Amino acid sequence: MENHLAVRVSKLGKQFQRGEHLSQRANSGRLTEVLTSNVKSLLTRRRKDVQLVDKFWALQDINFEVQHGEIVGIIGRNGAGKSTLLKILSRITRPTSGKIEINGRMGSLLEVGVGFHPDLTGRENIYLNGVIMGMRREEVGRKFDEIVEFSEIEKFIDTPVKRYSSGMYTRLAFSVAAHLDPDILVVDEVLAVGDMSFQKKCLNKMEDVGTEGRTVLFVSHNMSAVTRLCPRSILLDNGQIVTDGPSAQAVGQYLQSGLDTKARRRWDNPSIAPGNDRVRLIEVRICDENRNVQDALDIRHPIRIEMDYEVLKETVLVPNYHVMNDNGIKVFVVHDLDPAWRGRVRSKGNYTSTSIIPGNFLSEGSHIVGAAISTHDPLVVHFYERDAVAFQVIDSLDGDSARGDYASHMDGIVRPLLEWETEYHK
Repeated sequence: MENHLAVRVSKLGKQFQRGEHLSQRANSGRLTEVLTSNVKSLLTRRRKDVQLVDKFWALQDINFEVQHGEIVGIIGRNGAGKSTLLKILSRITRPTSGKIEINGRMGSLLEVGVGFHPDLTGRENIYLNGVIMGMRREEVGRKFDEIVEFSEIEKFIDTPVKRYSSGMYTRLAFSVAAHLDPDILVVDEVLAVGDMSFQKKCLNKMEDVGTEGRTVLFVSHNMSAVTRLCPRSILLDNGQIVTDGPSAQAVGQYLQSGLDTKARRRWDNPSIAPGNDRVRLIEVRICDENRNVQDALDIRHPIRIEMDYEVLKETVLVPNYHVMNDNGIKVFVVHDLDPAWRGRVRSKGNYTSTSIIPGNFLSEGSHIVGAAISTHDPLVVHFYERDAVAFQVIDSLDGDSARGDYASHMDGIVRPLLEWETEYHK
């Protein structure tokens, strides 16, 4: 493998079976397991014609490469194959087909409880993990104080880890994985166990690992964390790669996969398009400030909501948008009050009406837009397409949004960047 490649995955597949023939199971085990197995064996002999083995592919035909120094997100719904992929990369599980090539020492944090011996203390587990990674005791010793300080569990470092809470366990496990100089750091959703302050530390540490020329593979359901940390993301679905590209693109596709709405929606058939004999909807779309259709948009930049429609009879019309967040709360309703068209009859023909949401206005998260056109005097709603389009707002950790240097969850349906004044009185 070329020196600049950290990971290469070629035609990778992993097959599991939901059931298996009991005769193939090992007979060793605890007494209760043996008795249970024997009882099940007696029962299954009476239905030999029933097929118990149900094979399925958790991963199939996976191909990608990761360069040294890349921070790559791996996203997808539960059961998409994310954790299976990381376990194969970490050499915990063997692939059924294909191959992986790893160039460098790997540190993994996959599940709470994996990698530590429960009867050993935190101190002993630190040294044990170092040895497993191929380090000498002296090398681990040089990193020991840094590991303990980062984990914030100094008082419990000589306590057996089986007495740790899940949060304490996660703190120490991540600190060990990140500080023992891995060339490749693999982190699963386990970070969700920690508190928000520690999660921020972990994200910052992973970013540092990347800037030092090492590689990070990060699995998470926290899309804001993925877009902040990972320039590139791989989207998995049903064990296959759907998208491998810029995180904003992959995250947008992932979020829209669970909705019936997308950033663009078009009605080419006039007979089923929303509207009446006066006006008919053609298309609604979400665009960035350069008029490119986008599923995920930076919180700091303007967002364009554009609607194409055809006026069939001369009418005074008021286009309007209804924006809701992912909790079903209506964030705002906006009407077209452009003086050039307010109260003016619109002639027959095609129109595009655009409303621009300023940057640093909406909070991060998913938003759904309803598109409508009405007449106000008298009030007539010509159409209201409730869930016309949807988009995702992604916040930034660069410090120049309303978030500033604060990295934890922020409540609220809007997140304006307001002016502040401070006066000092002696």
